[in-house]
Amino acid sequence: MSEKEKIKKIMELPLLASRGVVVFPHMVIPLLVGRDKSIAALEDAMMEEKMILIAAQKDESVEEPEIDEIYSFGTIAEVKQLVKLPNDMIKVVVEGIERAEIKEFLDTKEYFLVEVESHPEEVIEVDTDTKALMRIVVKEFEEYIKYDRNLPAETIMSVNSIEEPGRLADVISSQLDLKYNQLQELLEATDILERLEKMLTVLQDEIEVLKIEQDINKRVKKKVEKNQKEYYLREKMKVIQDELEEEQDSKTEIESYYNKLDEAELPKKAAEKVEEEIEKLDRTPNMSPEATVIRNYLDFILDLPWNVKKDEEIDIKRSEEILESDHYGLKDVKERIIEYLAVRKMAPAKKSPILCLVGAPGVGKTSLGRSIARALNRDFVRLSLGGVRDEAEIRGHRRTYIGSRAGRIISAVSDSGSKNPVFLLDEVDKMSSDFRGDPASALLEVLDPEQNKEFSDHYLELPFDLSQVLFVTTANVAHTIPAPLLDRMELIEIPGYTEDEKLKIAEKHLLPDIYKDHGLSSEQINISSNAVLKIIRKYTREAGVRNLERKLAAVTRKVAKEFLEGREKRALVAVNSIGKYLGLPDYEYQESKLEDRVGVATGLAYNQAGGDILDIEVAVVPGKGELTLTGSLGDVMKESAQAALSYIRSKQNDLNLTDGFYKDYDIHIHVPQGAVPKDGPSAGITIAIALASALTNRKVKGNYAMTGEISLRGRVLPIGGLKTKILAGRRAGINNYIIPKKNKNSFEEIEKDITKDLNVNFVSHMDEVIDLLLIEVDADADY
Repeated sequence: MSEKEKIKKIMELPLLASRGVVVFPHMVIPLLVGRDKSIAALEDAMMEEKMILIAAQKDESVEEPEIDEIYSFGTIAEVKQLVKLPNDMIKVVVEGIERAEIKEFLDTKEYFLVEVESHPEEVIEVDTDTKALMRIVVKEFEEYIKYDRNLPAETIMSVNSIEEPGRLADVISSQLDLKYNQLQELLEATDILERLEKMLTVLQDEIEVLKIEQDINKRVKKKVEKNQKEYYLREKMKVIQDELEEEQDSKTEIESYYNKLDEAELPKKAAEKVEEEIEKLDRTPNMSPEATVIRNYLDFILDLPWNVKKDEEIDIKRSEEILESDHYGLKDVKERIIEYLAVRKMAPAKKSPILCLVGAPGVGKTSLGRSIARALNRDFVRLSLGGVRDEAEIRGHRRTYIGSRAGRIISAVSDSGSKNPVFLLDEVDKMSSDFRGDPASALLEVLDPEQNKEFSDHYLELPFDLSQVLFVTTANVAHTIPAPLLDRMELIEIPGYTEDEKLKIAEKHLLPDIYKDHGLSSEQINISSNAVLKIIRKYTREAGVRNLERKLAAVTRKVAKEFLEGREKRALVAVNSIGKYLGLPDYEYQESKLEDRVGVATGLAYNQAGGDILDIEVAVVPGKGELTLTGSLGDVMKESAQAALSYIRSKQNDLNLTDGFYKDYDIHIHVPQGAVPKDGPSAGITIAIALASALTNRKVKGNYAMTGEISLRGRVLPIGGLKTKILAGRRAGINNYIIPKKNKNSFEEIEKDITKDLNVNFVSHMDEVIDLLLIEVDADADY
């Protein structure tokens, strides 16, 4: 028996099937193990002598290999280190000891347990031929390393120190990037010389392949470098050509700006500024961001209508015709506008006042501005100021900021194309201010005839003459406009429309446009006058006609739908059919005609919607003399309530009130529609009469509405917005009114068709109101 046969062993070992890895003897390698059988095999090995057989599976894609899917030749390895990872995986470091062949699978349930026969390295004499073969293999391996950049240079040093031929072959095999089956063939080569010869053949084949790959890579790289060089040169030529063209374009652009400057005939200061900016543009690189800023600035300045003026044509008769055709009613307003135009005709050089049209939404303020522009034959510009809270919106941004632009005033004048348009500043009462500035203050310069001839916009940086612009402003209420701004304007109050006026407006203006917008003609649909009147009375409650227009459009839409569904006859919309199209009424006509009540009085209010009626309610309950005010009341209205209560206390004896009633009872004053803010002094007498009624238990006449401020002495002071308030009362069906005596002249100026059939009581003192309205005394009252 030879020495080789003496050391052969038959042993039982757990099997670890490796995927994509062939482990050679003398090889130390980390493995990541995750399969249950492999983990169980490792655990069994760790309990014994830490020895395990590692054999590669034939197909690495198989998750759970069978017996015939594992190579019979493997390597007996010693487990050097085992670490359990958080994801139920195990990292193990093994060192190959010797080759072994599987003889039998003993167990395959929990893990593979196999009987193996080891194949230790035979001890051979290293003769001259073997040494020569080893040297050739090492030399070829050195050549291989030159082509394979992934192997470190230190590898050749460790290989040169190996004297055993079998170990040399195994170490080199573990370093080669070979196919799976080639590595397995080298592992199964038990004869050392045969293994070295196979190794030499494999190395020579790999070197030839690497040489070819390198040659191909060089040719590709050379070609790519050539393409890159050509691309670089082409791009360089493009840049040079673009630079030459840009220089030519730049010269053309500069000449164009100079030509525009000559044609514009700008004021001296503006011309000097433009010339300075053109010179700066000429010195600035064409692609520089600064060049874009300069171009935008030059374009804006040169597009401004410095000297473009539209000839004004004032024909009073024609102006009257335009106002009559565009608006129905508004006699006083039209007369004031005609007077304004007449003064302009007689004294063109006189600085015009700034008109401020104040009225509820939908009464025609904006359209009146358009009519003024038509009457003067001027361009019309509209700018909405609602919600504007940044001063830069008016004056513009300085050019130091990115994205800076001119203010909306100068921009709108530029868009109009003339220096004397009619400029409508809409919703001037809805501006606000914050940390960015106060736009209302910026408007002072715009609207002041003494200052706006040299208006300075931050972006423009030049004075621009706005004195020839005809400014018209609009607002819903005047009291929210800042006093300095209000001082520069002449207020023209536009009251709400009467029912008759609304009916005429609907028939003359609204319905023809609505029919046209909905693709219908008067031959297909007719909404009767009585139907329109019902909509006015029961489906809208407004000073203007905006909601009326919406309701009429709703009816027309439903009729248009009927025609699409097969209707053939003309649709005659009468009073009885309004409910079919609009549903139940939103309001009850003459709803204020209620029964006489204790502690409730009806007041007239002026608001942004044009006017309304307010029921003021007072409740008196035992308490400690507290006064409670609810209903979103403003400070002025709260002060009116305090003044009214003080007046009632001063009339304690006249009203037969017990001493100290204000100490023993809590008084609660409430104005319904609590979500709607309310303010102003004109509810003074209404609060006082409701207080007197609640405290004396005397009823207030139901069909009366009143307005007037009260003093501590009971004097009834005048109020504003009387016509609007009367219209609100008429819309609610009220016929009896109590009005301050000092407002008698204002009342007489109201159109007769509004005041006819009204019972109006002019009062100067609160005592008159009490005598007129408190009608009944309850004998059971105890205070």
